[in-house]
Amino acid sequence: MVKLVGSYTIIPAQPTPAGKLCLSELDQVKPFTHAPIIYFYRPSNNSIILSSAMDTMRDSLSKVLVQFYPLAGRLQWIEGRRLELDCNSMGAQLFEAESDAEISDFGDFTPTPKMEDLIPPIDYTLPINELPIFLVQLTRFSCGGISVCAAISHSVIDGFSSMQLMNTWAKVSRGGDLDTPPPLIDSRLLRRSEHYPAAPRFKHPEFSPPPVLIDRTDDREERMKETTVIMFELTRDQVEKLKKKANETLTGRPCSRNEAIAAHIWRCASKARQLKYEQPTMMRIAVNSRKRLRPPLPDNYFGNGHLHTYATSLAGELMEKPLGFAASRIREAVERMTDEYFKSAINFLRRQEDLGAFRTGFHRDAVGRKQGDFLGNPNLAITSWLGLPIHGADFGWGKPIYMGPGKLGFDGRSFIIPGPNDDGSIIIPLRMIPAHMEGFTKFFYDDIVSNYESKL
Repeated sequence: MVKLVGSYTIIPAQPTPAGKLCLSELDQVKPFTHAPIIYFYRPSNNSIILSSAMDTMRDSLSKVLVQFYPLAGRLQWIEGRRLELDCNSMGAQLFEAESDAEISDFGDFTPTPKMEDLIPPIDYTLPINELPIFLVQLTRFSCGGISVCAAISHSVIDGFSSMQLMNTWAKVSRGGDLDTPPPLIDSRLLRRSEHYPAAPRFKHPEFSPPPVLIDRTDDREERMKETTVIMFELTRDQVEKLKKKANETLTGRPCSRNEAIAAHIWRCASKARQLKYEQPTMMRIAVNSRKRLRPPLPDNYFGNGHLHTYATSLAGELMEKPLGFAASRIREAVERMTDEYFKSAINFLRRQEDLGAFRTGFHRDAVGRKQGDFLGNPNLAITSWLGLPIHGADFGWGKPIYMGPGKLGFDGRSFIIPGPNDDGSIIIPLRMIPAHMEGFTKFFYDDIVSNYESKL
């Protein structure tokens, strides 16, 4: 049982820039709902931490919001179902909670419904201009451990900027100074007309609806099915085996960890779902534009710098051909995201009268409606956190023993997360229909052991 014992509105410690802030097209197509990320800590000195943790968190967050001031503001709707950010310093929301559970009760930290009690409560029935952009819940467990769950509106920042925020907050909490240079809050870097053509240069199929099962006319039946979440783990040796197998038929540079793992997931999901050979299937992948744009975005750019791309294939080809084929389809989709392609996509979105139809979704909101697009059977949506400094949030209690998503939204949703011990291991939470999960689990591990020699 989790009990809320305090709620605090945290405003910047000093005056900050006020007024309306334009959001880029890359912000506009992200859901305004909140993406929860959760950290677990096993403190070594419980008496000090339990008596001072909340005061330290409140004070340090107030200081950090001076630099990250948009997170103390509010979103509001404007023409064309677009959003803008009102930097009005209404504040972030910080909750204090206590639980009679122990950290060990959460096992491998699979984001199941039990985990949702650790996520800050968000009232989506409120008008959007009253809804905090940034909410955090600190939960203290009976064993002395702590969880910190941050929920941030995805219309304001992506995972890269979220890590910039959380690691800066942690640094200040343990007595450090604010980062220099500060986050660069300037969406005009993605809106300068001189860098963009008058019209899109590409067709942008990523903004079209994903495939549905070939014997269906829509995805409504699949949306209604119950799902379950399992946490999969790969050792460094298992990852190397996947890379080696993919490289046997993959041309060009050697296969990356992300390509090999995502290809393996896609292939196993197609087999577990028993998709027909001619079934089109799609994998959604988030691609960071920061280093791909010309000129590149600065390292401290604060906002959404990612855009989704889609790898496509017939399910039968994925299952029948070597692992390198699936990896090649993923590589082609990512390599398509050049400077010209990103700018064409931004210009495509800029020319739309109504951007609401292009705003993606990733979880159910508070009233139970699924929002945005649906990437379930026969499709997947995978986000890779490889390369992100996700284990750097030391608030003075040591590094987290686990960091990952607080929830997964729909059938086929998955993350690729580096293990917390810096040993090359990988953690993969996956949501899937229970009837498919059993087969997926078998294929996921057996296919590595058998080196993909088993036949369908």
